[in-house]
Amino acid sequence: MKKLVLMLAAASMAASVSAQTVAESKTFDNIYVGINGGVATKTTGHKWLSDLDPNAGIRVGRYFTPVFGLAVEGNAYFSNKPWGSTGTAVRATNVSLLGTVNLSNWFGGYKGEPRAFEVSALYGLGWAHVFTSDKAFKELTSGQRNRMTSKAALDFAFNFGSEKQWQVYVEPSINFAFLGQAAKKHLVVDPANPGKTYYADYTNDYNYKAGSNAGQPAYNINNSFVQLNAGLVYKFKNSNGTHNFTIVTPRDQAEIDALNAQINELRNRKPEVITKEVVKEVPAVKEFTVSDLVFVTFAQGKYALTNDAKSALNNIKEGSHVQVVGTASPEGSKEINDRLSQARADVVADYLKARGVNVDEATGKGVQGTTSNRLAVVYVK
Repeated sequence: MKKLVLMLAAASMAASVSAQTVAESKTFDNIYVGINGGVATKTTGHKWLSDLDPNAGIRVGRYFTPVFGLAVEGNAYFSNKPWGSTGTAVRATNVSLLGTVNLSNWFGGYKGEPRAFEVSALYGLGWAHVFTSDKAFKELTSGQRNRMTSKAALDFAFNFGSEKQWQVYVEPSINFAFLGQAAKKHLVVDPANPGKTYYADYTNDYNYKAGSNAGQPAYNINNSFVQLNAGLVYKFKNSNGTHNFTIVTPRDQAEIDALNAQINELRNRKPEVITKEVVKEVPAVKEFTVSDLVFVTFAQGKYALTNDAKSALNNIKEGSHVQVVGTASPEGSKEINDRLSQARADVVADYLKARGVNVDEATGKGVQGTTSNRLAVVYVK
C-alpha cells in the first residue's frame, strides 16, 4: 500500500508539471465516454480459460491533465460460472471510481496531440452487489452480497480519427472483493438424520473459524478474479474546438509587449505588404488603404470573439463586401493551427453575416511568419 501511495503522489507531481504546458481546461473539457466488455475468471482455485464469466460496462471520465484523470465505471456480470447459480440473468454489478495515469505522457511528455499508441495505469475502489432470487440464499448471504472492491489495470490504447477523438483499448486487470459481514447462518446436516438439513447460527457452531479479521478489508489473492476487457472511447469536443489538450508556450510580459508592438506596426504598414505576407493573392477589386483593414486579435489557442473585437467589427457598414483571413501562431502542430486559423476566420465571418455584411470569402491561412500572428484580418472592398 505504501508503494501505491508513493506512485500516486509521483503521478500527481507529474500531472502538475504537465498542466503548465497545456491550454486552460474548462469544467466540461476533456470528457469522454466509452463502452467495454470481456471475460473474467477466478485468480486461484480454478482452471483458467474455463467457465469464463462475461461482462459489459460503461465508463465516463475526464482528463484533468495529459497525465492524470478520473473515471467512473459500471460493469454487469452475466454468468454464474464458476460459482453456484443465483437464479438471475445478471449475477452481479460493480461500480468503481478509478484514477488514471497516462504512462506514455508521464515518461515521454505530451507533444500536442495523443500518440497513436499509449499505455495507461488505472487503480480505484468500488462497490459490488450480488443478485439472487433464492430466499434461502438471501438469508444465508445477507452480509456477503454487498462488498467493497478494488481494481488495478493497464490500458493498451490506440487513438484514431481525424482529430484523435476515438480510442480503442485492451485492458487486463485484477479485481479484489473485500469480505463483507460474515453470514449469520449456514446450512448444516443433522447428524442424527443425514437426509435432513437446517440453518444454524455460526456462533453456536464450533466448526466456524473465521478469526478476528473476518469482515475486514484485505487484499487476498484468493478473493480476486482476473479480467480481460476491450473498450471503445469517444472524447467530446472541447471549448476550443479540439478533442484533446493543446500545447501553450508560457509568455512573459516582454513577449506580450512585443506582440502588441507587432500589431501596431501592422496597422502602420502599407496594405500591399500585409497583403503579400498574409493573403498572398488578393483579387484586385480596388486599391486598399489602412482604413480598409480591420484587425481582430485572439487569445492563444482560442477563437472566441472578445467585446473589443465585436466593437471593431461593428464599424463595418451593412451591405459591405469583405474578405476575411484567419492566422495562427507557430505553437502547436500544423493540423491544429490550420483548423484554428479557419475557425477564427469563420467566427468573424458569421458575426459579420449576422449584421448584414456580405462575406465573399473566409479563409484560414494557418501559421504566417515566425511570430505570434493570432489574428483575423478583414479586408473591406
